Amino acid sequence: MRRPGALAAAALSLGLLVSGCSGATDETTTAGSGSGTPSADATVEPGEQSQEPEQPEETVDPDQATSWGPTEGELAEAREVVAQMSPEELAGQVIVGRYAGTDPAEPAQLVSDLHLSGVCVTGDNVVDEAQVRATTAAVSRAVADSGRDFPAVIGVDQEGGTVSHLRGIATEFPAFRTAGEAVDGNGRSGKVAVREAAYTTGLELRDLGFTWVYAPVADVTIGAADPTIGSRSPSSDPRLAAKATAAAVDGFDRSGTVSTTKHYPGHGGATADSHLTLPALDTPVEELEKRDLMPFRAATKAGAPSVMIGHLDVEALAPGTPSSIAPEVYEHLREEVGFEGVAITDSLGMGAVAGIPDLAVKALVAGADLLLMPADTRRTHARVTKAISGGEVAPERIEEAAARVVALQLWQARVAQEKQVPDDVSARAAEAAQALEVAAYAAP
Repeated sequence: MRRPGALAAAALSLGLLVSGCSGATDETTTAGSGSGTPSADATVEPGEQSQEPEQPEETVDPDQATSWGPTEGELAEAREVVAQMSPEELAGQVIVGRYAGTDPAEPAQLVSDLHLSGVCVTGDNVVDEAQVRATTAAVSRAVADSGRDFPAVIGVDQEGGTVSHLRGIATEFPAFRTAGEAVDGNGRSGKVAVREAAYTTGLELRDLGFTWVYAPVADVTIGAADPTIGSRSPSSDPRLAAKATAAAVDGFDRSGTVSTTKHYPGHGGATADSHLTLPALDTPVEELEKRDLMPFRAATKAGAPSVMIGHLDVEALAPGTPSSIAPEVYEHLREEVGFEGVAITDSLGMGAVAGIPDLAVKALVAGADLLLMPADTRRTHARVTKAISGGEVAPERIEEAAARVVALQLWQARVAQEKQVPDDVSARAAEAAQALEVAAYAAP
């Protein structure tokens, strides 16, 4: 499906707001006490009704940026696009597929058959640089051939350190703990090093054909009792973690790669691995605010386009329910933290949520905008399509979710066009990785 016209037209058709409520006056206002109020001499003839002055309409500037990246015009255009989608297309647009093997044709066919927004590339899908480029190109063509005039979601876990699925292909950066150490020891120059590391990572990923990165990790680790996050966390100090996370988000934003701040509302305090089981967090809400949520607030303020919801049983927010399918958690992210962008689940194939009936549908209804790597992509697409057609997922909910995803991809395309990848991107990334390590080692 093609983009329906220019941004200005889309913004004009969908972006007109009436501001009459803000101009209401008290009926007991004394005549002549304000501009536009009838004077004492003004009379109304019998049979006539007094008319309130019409309030001017305010037009939303289509070039005005949202807090999470896309312009108001891009968001308006995205709403028009998804309004034309069938249930099958809507279902696909909110799924990032899982696939097996290393044949580029496999994910491309999956995207083509199911109208997927895109796929996640893991280490198991990688052979070498040429094969990675062939895979991202095939998926991009599949999205373009479907008539969508915006890029595919092609994501990868490339955090640095132990979680780097393009090892040996992209530049190897140190674990994100190094970012917190750099900020701790070098203040502003440390944040610059973190931002440059994220910026060059994003550019290098774009050069390989990716549009998303599942980083940075914003979790505040509790140390040895944390079996999952560890050195992936920027720090055990929430203030340092917040500064490092915000700097990384800024760097990725500048590069034109969509970043994913994770794992909301904070996995660093969990003493179990959500890849295997559902961790329970009995942290009081006051402690969540002081520790775990601080980096997510900083990321939101820095312009985070996407936040990943972890699979956690958080007693303070939604006891007994995985956070990825808990409406209370999504509401907290939106209302309390103020995040307005794309909320993406952690992988739906993880042990923490294994066996939950209608997992994908529950996540969408709860407030997820994008479903990451369901255990069975084709079966999940069929189930979500049925839920949309049958009204289990309300039309406004699925269109809201899909529109956020499309708007973010329109933003990604625009920024990528404005910020071309330099020919020496790998050399720049290597320099940035070294500079980050030097900044960390220089810490007292």
